[in-house]
Amino acid sequence: MSEQIFHPSELILNEDGTIYHLAVAREHIADTIIIVGDQGRVDKISRYFDRIECKRSNREFETHTGTFNGKRLSVMSTGIGTDNIDIFMNELDAVVNIDFGQRKKSSVLKSLKIIRLGTTGAIHEDIPVGSFIISRYGLGFDGLLHFYKRKEEQTNFELAQKIERHLDLPTGLSKPYVVEASDKIISFLGKDMVRGITATAPGFYGPQDRKLRLQPAIDTLFKRLQSFEYQGDRITNFEMETSALYALGSLLGHQCCTCCVALANRANGTFIEDHDAAVDGLIRVVLERITEMD
Repeated sequence: MSEQIFHPSELILNEDGTIYHLAVAREHIADTIIIVGDQGRVDKISRYFDRIECKRSNREFETHTGTFNGKRLSVMSTGIGTDNIDIFMNELDAVVNIDFGQRKKSSVLKSLKIIRLGTTGAIHEDIPVGSFIISRYGLGFDGLLHFYKRKEEQTNFELAQKIERHLDLPTGLSKPYVVEASDKIISFLGKDMVRGITATAPGFYGPQDRKLRLQPAIDTLFKRLQSFEYQGDRITNFEMETSALYALGSLLGHQCCTCCVALANRANGTFIEDHDAAVDGLIRVVLERITEMD
């Protein structure tokens, strides 16, 4: 059987040889990568680097690569939502695991460490704003994973089934899926953070049970999420990227983890006063702990 060739319509390259959306090549990225949704947050992280060796930018995808405490790191923005994560993860993997010249899969595949730093809304009263939450599991309501072939061991099917039965969601919605984070990264980063299941929603308002002029179709979703527990883990927070990051990371063989700072507490209706300081605090903690990883 001949080796697969990735045609120009599938593996799209720019004139300078970089991947289409991310606009990076292998030399532009490190093996340990911090990702953020907001492109403006890239500079807030890279300003702590000892030096910056390159900057790349295209659309919402910003990349800075340099060193922190002597460790080579990249920080990259993904934009908001699981659809952007789909672009980001497929193209990032292509950069390190496809030979662009031959348009073939590389003979030796690389596993990246990818750490998402984000903001989130806690769903329990006992998780105050300003708390750091590390996502042991990503719970996806977005449906992205269902478009990819996968092996049973690449997801936590048992947990997904338990959540599905507990939530009793209306027919017509995508089945929830669950994927675990990298245990190794959690052990380094999550020493004193809140751990739990992070619910990834395909939107910021209705899918997260927020009510402005439109009313969510599932009026008890929030309380159902609050009341779920599995082997000591609760559903701790809402955000919009983690399930896709964990799912595609698992399928592609990368180590992934999400750390978020809770800017809002949805249970008591509060929002943090100084969100810039809260985000900066998370950045500094994660940067220091990253240097402890191999």
